[in-house]
Amino acid sequence: MASGYPFSIEDRAYLHHGGQALAMRIFRPEVTGPSPAVIDLHGGAWSQGSLEECRARDEVLARHGIVAIAIDFRQGSDGAYPRAVQDVNYAVRWVKANASRLGTRPDWVSLMGQSSGGHLAMLCAMRSADSRYAAIPLPEGSNPADAAVRSVCMTWPVINPLSRLRHLERHAAAGTIPAQYAGIAARQTSFWEHEANMRDGNPMLILERGEPVSLPPALWIQGRPDFMHDYRDPDSPIDANEPERFAANYRAAGGALTIADIGPDERDAETTHELAARFFLEKH
Repeated sequence: MASGYPFSIEDRAYLHHGGQALAMRIFRPEVTGPSPAVIDLHGGAWSQGSLEECRARDEVLARHGIVAIAIDFRQGSDGAYPRAVQDVNYAVRWVKANASRLGTRPDWVSLMGQSSGGHLAMLCAMRSADSRYAAIPLPEGSNPADAAVRSVCMTWPVINPLSRLRHLERHAAAGTIPAQYAGIAARQTSFWEHEANMRDGNPMLILERGEPVSLPPALWIQGRPDFMHDYRDPDSPIDANEPERFAANYRAAGGALTIADIGPDERDAETTHELAARFFLEKH
């Protein structure tokens, strides 16, 4: 294990839906004074995955002195849009309301996510004030908190759910879809249900529609080549793959976004997690 701050790990339930408890895993570095905090969202095509997938990168964040908080959220048909987004919005407000106990400050909370988790991180950051997403109230007596975040790091995000579904369908029809991705379209559809939702909760199309949104500093870490996330949408208004298209839209709207390219075998490397840690510390 690389050197750095020692840290503790705490598991707790942060939200209940009937008999379903959603888990939160807190990696808290042993530092003096408050630290920046990052809420980390796992991937899984919005339909499968767990906070355990966040462990390696959250350990790296904690060793850099960052409070890393992995969360579970509703998935698939249980989390059908916008229910999963509501869980993430709630988690941001819960962390900010409990910032002092967690060893951070309300204005030092950021979001991170991988693949579909990267989509959720960016969508929640951009629409932090959306009343639909903030539908779950904090417990009575909580400190007041909004869902605005300091910064966002996405690792190979599904930034445009609609174009990704059509990308999968085109390759399935042509018989060119890699076998390991054959079931992704069905999993994606169980969450989004229909194209209208994929248009609404779509960070790429939100920017191209010119909607007013929050634009915190952002980092997109992209392994290349990448069939699932780095492709050219034939309906794109510009001649660019999805990462560059989104970056152009984000910057044109007034935001700052950097793309960090890595190799396909570096996606889960410690050096990649350290890219995210350095970004959050720089934006702290």
